[in-house]
Amino acid sequence: QVQLVESGGGLVQPGGSLRLSCAASGSIVSIYVRGWYRQAPGKQREFVASLSSDGHTNYADSVKGRFTISRDNAKNTVLLQMNSLKPEDTAVYYCHDFGVGRWGQGTQVTVSS
Repeated sequence: QVQLVESGGGLVQPGGSLRLSCAASGSIVSIYVRGWYRQAPGKQREFVASLSSDGHTNYADSVKGRFTISRDNAKNTVLLQMNSLKPEDTAVYYCHDFGVGRWGQGTQVTVSS
């Protein structure tokens, strides 16, 4: 089975940047779609971005132009570079493997002055 471990969350001021990492281990396959969801307090979990093994990316409208998803194949890691962060980006961010339906444990991102 695939295990996903997120890191890189934290507290940042509005307009700042953070980079999240999702490291995959276990039964790694060469063909995959992985991405990020987020869940703010009192709200449903929502899609943020995804990346397929052939390089296709997809973003939620709310993060287009600010967030960039990429990968480090050597480390089996998917990255989410988040720039121009806003208070409404505050949430727990979860890594997700769409193929096997696995989730990471989540990492908190707080955007506040």
